Amino acid sequence: MLMHAGLAALILRFVFPRVSHERHRALVRWWSAKLLRILNIRAQVEGEPPAPRSVAMIVANHVSWIDIFLISSAMPTRFVAKSEIRGWPVAGWIAERAGTLFIRRDQLRDMARIDARVREAMGQGDCVGLFPEGITTEGDELRKFHSSLFEPAIANGARVHPAAIRYEHPDGSLCRQMSFIGERTFMESVGLIVRQRSVRARIMFAPPVETSGAARRDVARSVEGEIATLLGLPPAGTRPKTTAGR
Repeated sequence: MLMHAGLAALILRFVFPRVSHERHRALVRWWSAKLLRILNIRAQVEGEPPAPRSVAMIVANHVSWIDIFLISSAMPTRFVAKSEIRGWPVAGWIAERAGTLFIRRDQLRDMARIDARVREAMGQGDCVGLFPEGITTEGDELRKFHSSLFEPAIANGARVHPAAIRYEHPDGSLCRQMSFIGERTFMESVGLIVRQRSVRARIMFAPPVETSGAARRDVARSVEGEIATLLGLPPAGTRPKTTAGR
């Protein structure tokens, strides 16, 4: 894993400045898929991800720092992420150099800057991803989506692709060790992940939601409902029942 992180540093430092934007996306997809294989995480894509070069936004529930690389292994994506990620060892630096758009969640005025950056990214043909819950869970519940984050998609007429993420043990039960929650540090999370002999990472895409002429609250509610359905979870904000293996 450390060698793969070192390879990312070399690619970002010496290769990215010299190759096309299309090649950037191919390298991000390859590196992300390779990371999953190193960690014995088997990605399973269900449904249809956005088509290459389409003006699209992927919206997903948030479980782990692995989510970013899982989505990018299916579709190279630039993410809107909380600024705290910059401080993560190795992964934070890689995320920044790979084009992650960091947002300061405690500053409302930062939304205007992020809106402009997202528009710029979409104008370059990049797919943009976000986690509108604003917090990670163990994958057994869905938190309310922040509708303000959908404004750039509506302004650009982008199709929003709901994506549900679930990490499972080989027997199909929920793998809670994959979650990055509470006071768990990044290195503690890495330790828990590498101790898993095998994990299946399911990323399930629902049909895209059209944003033309729509209100952002309606788009957020529609996407939220699609993801809840894919995960078999109750509506956002409803505490899950404690069921073994769920």
